[in-house]
Amino acid sequence: MSQDASNQSPIELLDRLVSFDTTSHKTNVPLIGFVADYLTGLGVEVRLIPNEAGDKINLCATIGPKDAVGGIGLSGHTDVVPVVGQDWQTDPFRMTARDGRLYGRGTTDMKGYLACVLASVPMFQARQLSRPIHIFFSYDEEIGCVGVRPMIDQLGKELPMPDVVFVGEPTGMRVVDAHKGPARWEVDVIGRAAHSSMAHLGVNAIHTAGDLIGELRRIEDDLRQNCRDDRFDPPYATLQVTKIEGGTANNIVPRFCRMGFEVRALPGLDITAISQRLTDYADANCLPPMRAVAEEATIAIELVNWVPPFAATTGSPAVALALRLAGDNHTEAVSYTTEAGLFQAAGAASVVCGPGYIAQAHTADEWIAEEELLRCMAFLERLADWAE
Repeated sequence: MSQDASNQSPIELLDRLVSFDTTSHKTNVPLIGFVADYLTGLGVEVRLIPNEAGDKINLCATIGPKDAVGGIGLSGHTDVVPVVGQDWQTDPFRMTARDGRLYGRGTTDMKGYLACVLASVPMFQARQLSRPIHIFFSYDEEIGCVGVRPMIDQLGKELPMPDVVFVGEPTGMRVVDAHKGPARWEVDVIGRAAHSSMAHLGVNAIHTAGDLIGELRRIEDDLRQNCRDDRFDPPYATLQVTKIEGGTANNIVPRFCRMGFEVRALPGLDITAISQRLTDYADANCLPPMRAVAEEATIAIELVNWVPPFAATTGSPAVALALRLAGDNHTEAVSYTTEAGLFQAAGAASVVCGPGYIAQAHTADEWIAEEELLRCMAFLERLADWAE
């Protein structure tokens, strides 16, 4: 396999990667198996980090001196978002090339980057690297950067700790040194059911949820006014109620209501203060009238996922190196989220830079320009020059 592997272009590899349906609710094991076979065929040692169920796997591999510490990490996720409900003109899991564009689910977000990294391995091996280059491929990024966390927990222990991590999310190969981070809550309201003709005997959980939504709208207004940074678009932290469900029938006072909300936090925003403000509002304004009718009434507010915002440290070596390799002299901030903040929190200076544009991600007929892959390959070749 090594001869075939050494001749595979990023487009050929992207074709194979797209063919694996790695929608987040499905397994990524077949894709990781392909990547592991490809790398071992080139003589690269691969380490696999499965989840407890064994249906999701992270992959780590190192090219270059094995006794050297630090080095550069190239990080990307293997999962993609669903295609259900989207009107595709091509098969989303079969790459289609047309007019310089490569169509397929994940071509931009972010299998195009994975393909470039894999296609660059023979080039990395041909160099006399003085610094190791590490590959980190993760799962379940699209549902809250869930899968990468067990791998990050092993950095500096069972796995190498890089000095710098490049996260290859689509930036058009521009250098991104800051992004927002999503915090997601679930709120369960439990009242008391009653016949709708005797509504005074019940506690309407949906009505209470409506009161809580009113407070969330006030929090949203405060964030818009008081938590701002003009580098971002939009230039403030956003809050959205994202789902709500409850009720049984039109003639029953609903006992239960569940809702979810999300904040896209700017770096430095105190997430715990938002939880506390909503809890204080519920305790002061919602629970007393509920419990006057039903002592068992409750409101539970739980933070269910938190991906920290990312802001590169002042003088970050990751940003300096990325700017040098990209031939650029300025950085950007984005409102979407990556794994960069998690790597940085673990002690690896991080930066975001990868092929493609976020506007094409998650859409029907997702595509990446062939030119973007070439630009990424050139970036990685300059990385090899530096590491050599």
